[in-house]
Amino acid sequence: MNFYFEAVTVLDKLDAKKGSIKSVIASVPEKNRKRTAALVIETLKYKQALNDVIDTTKLLTQERKITSRNLALVLVHDLLLAGGIQAGEGPIKQAVLRHRTRLQSELTRLKIKRGAKSNHELAQTDDSRAASIPRYVRVNGTRWSSKEALKAFKAQGYEQGDPFSSKKAFKQDDHIPDLFAFHPNARFTDDPLYLSGKIILQDKASCFPAHVLAPPARDDSVVIDATAAPGNKTSHLCAIMQNKGKLFAFERDRKRFSTLKTMLSRAHCSNIEAVNSDFLTVSPDDPRFSGVTHILLDPSCSGSGIVNRLDHLLDNEQENDVNSERLNKLAGFQLKMIRHAMTFPSVQRIVYSTCSVHAIENEHVVREAIKTEEATKGRFRLGHRKEVLPSWHRRGIPEEMDDPADAESVIRCSPGEDATNGFFVSLFVRTGSENTEGSAEDAVKRKTREEDGEAQPAAKRRRKKKNKTSVSS
Repeated sequence: MNFYFEAVTVLDKLDAKKGSIKSVIASVPEKNRKRTAALVIETLKYKQALNDVIDTTKLLTQERKITSRNLALVLVHDLLLAGGIQAGEGPIKQAVLRHRTRLQSELTRLKIKRGAKSNHELAQTDDSRAASIPRYVRVNGTRWSSKEALKAFKAQGYEQGDPFSSKKAFKQDDHIPDLFAFHPNARFTDDPLYLSGKIILQDKASCFPAHVLAPPARDDSVVIDATAAPGNKTSHLCAIMQNKGKLFAFERDRKRFSTLKTMLSRAHCSNIEAVNSDFLTVSPDDPRFSGVTHILLDPSCSGSGIVNRLDHLLDNEQENDVNSERLNKLAGFQLKMIRHAMTFPSVQRIVYSTCSVHAIENEHVVREAIKTEEATKGRFRLGHRKEVLPSWHRRGIPEEMDDPADAESVIRCSPGEDATNGFFVSLFVRTGSENTEGSAEDAVKRKTREEDGEAQPAAKRRRKKKNKTSVSS
């Protein structure tokens, strides 16, 4: 029965809007995650039908042992739709079994009422926007190169082309190095490449923050990922840094911290120190962080931009919270994170991102952050368009910024239109640090040259230049 209680905990968190389906399930211990995820997702698919059956039979009012609606949902789901309740005999199971005949009769009546020929037709249909989002696969640069991955994909029978044209077609992304797009129904969770950490399943928009932050690949680099779990963005930062320097990955939640460590171990990230602590409690005066130059902030948000293959199941349960108290609280917390990041003495670049579509969490937070005492004292400005993925077409909403021109400095991704989930990315740069490192685009060009064998070691270039000078003289 503990398995069902774990699924109930996940459903309770989703009801409380404590994250997306994917992020909440990621907090479940790995040994139970796959089974729990399957029950939660299937229960959500049939939630409307199951609620009708539970209400009609008055199960919750007649059985005190069934202490919550979510417990009733998972148990009735397995009884009616999955071949039976997978638990030993006990009072809770017996409480449901006493109503088996009535529950089955009401399910049959519901199918007749809805014109459903099978149980499957009672399930909630997919979000149409999810069908327009490819299955994105990021090659983990700490393990191998994109060229090697390309050969491996082809060896599995994949062919380069439009990922929507065939289940075996894929293409390299135009904006993010090492990112490939496959057919939306492509599956990699059991692929040895995924299990060994050579590839990471990460939405394109989720790759933008680390790409824009562009930390240097140097032995003396010091970087912070302030809210690191489950670890996709953290492992992306590690790959960009080529496993060099030091990357502090903060996660305050104990279970999510465990997930983070598992993810980073699988990705073979050796330059990361995972810290089970709240970033807001970290002192900028701590000697360990005095050299931090780059900080990634992807704090808790409404998740309103996530429409991928799971969260459409929550759409009918979510209220229109555009001006809700919850959004205001989130925005206050997000602003607090930015202000704290700006107090680190050596920080040069701060990326703030969300998976929200609401301006109150995006443009409004940015426009307030740039007016804070911390921004003034630290001489921070918004990154210019040329520093924030200039080739990306969708920028911020001008009317939501104090200066409409500042909308060009931030990125938006629109679900259903940009072949990604909804996302927002901004960059704060300390004035005077602009020329300390090249842009993300410069880093991409350098990486491409290296993979093509065009880049020469620095010592070799110096020797070649010296020889040329000697010949000239």
